Amino acid sequence: MAGSMTSRERVLTAFAFEEPDRVPAWLGAAPETRELLVERLGLEDDEGLSVYLGDDFRRVNATYDGPDEFGPETNLAPGSTYRSPFGVERHGYGWGMPRAHPLADATISQIHDYAWPDPAWMSVTGMRGEVEAWGGQYAVLGGDWSPFWHDAIDLLDMENLILKMHEQPELVDALHEHIVDYYFGVSERIFEETADLLDVFFIGNDFGTMIGPVMSEEMFRRFFVPHLKRLSDLGHDFGLKVMMHCCGGFAPLIPAMIDAGLDGLQALQPSARGMEPAELKAAYGDRILLNGCIDTQFVLIEGTPDLVRSRTREVLEVMKPGGGYVASPSHDYVLPETPLENIAALYETDREHGAYTR
Repeated sequence: MAGSMTSRERVLTAFAFEEPDRVPAWLGAAPETRELLVERLGLEDDEGLSVYLGDDFRRVNATYDGPDEFGPETNLAPGSTYRSPFGVERHGYGWGMPRAHPLADATISQIHDYAWPDPAWMSVTGMRGEVEAWGGQYAVLGGDWSPFWHDAIDLLDMENLILKMHEQPELVDALHEHIVDYYFGVSERIFEETADLLDVFFIGNDFGTMIGPVMSEEMFRRFFVPHLKRLSDLGHDFGLKVMMHCCGGFAPLIPAMIDAGLDGLQALQPSARGMEPAELKAAYGDRILLNGCIDTQFVLIEGTPDLVRSRTREVLEVMKPGGGYVASPSHDYVLPETPLENIAALYETDREHGAYTR
């Protein structure tokens, strides 16, 4: 067996498409799920959960410190539960669904004149201390989530947005530019403060459905690759790896994502079309780090601990060779209704069967 590594060394070795001491592990779970696990396992706090399950990653986030009228949880209309950075109030579970689409009928001029947020509203105060407390042991994720595709949907409505991509492409370009300007500015502030302590710029946009991508590769390259490349270049300029969360069956878009400069993809739902682990490994296993593939949709939430162990071993057998893989649920938000014993079984199996032998 390879000599023992720190979590940070383990992750960076996997990103280099080399074999570490064992397959790195990623704990993606809803806050409610994490709280239940902490309680059920009798742990002291959330950090104790990450240590207990062997999570090789930690995350650090900027905090909102702008005007109350634009805050994510302040001055909301009755029934709203969240406000996006771009002023769209949402309702429902988690971050919910948009209650209105304020730029649905906007002209390009009105898009330029919209009250776009100021990146300076996100405070980086205290971030260095938070990261330093981990002592350089873990692979640290930083930067803004940057879900610019979802924000464009919120602002225009999805059907309207798709229509305008065909009929008014310059309007969509202007919209994306303003959205990404904000996220670029926030992440740049974060990196100027903490990049020497970070390892991965982690972003998220969902471009897949269960039966395939939400758009053609041609449209994806036309409207999204330039912005993904801009964010990737930002991360690389600060010496970071860049990884994107993306759900669904987006396999036909992976070559374009690689061309955009992404170093890793997270989630990888094996139940979605074209996302079979063996096919992903064969096609892209030496070109982009693959993070996920352990099914949350059926196995983790409906199966038994024995089934979780069996499927996790199967995925490890396929994905381990040559590095370039992180063991993870096939989503970054495992829900609290997922049996806690199944979640524990996944990470126990990675510890037992994820080791590389020499």
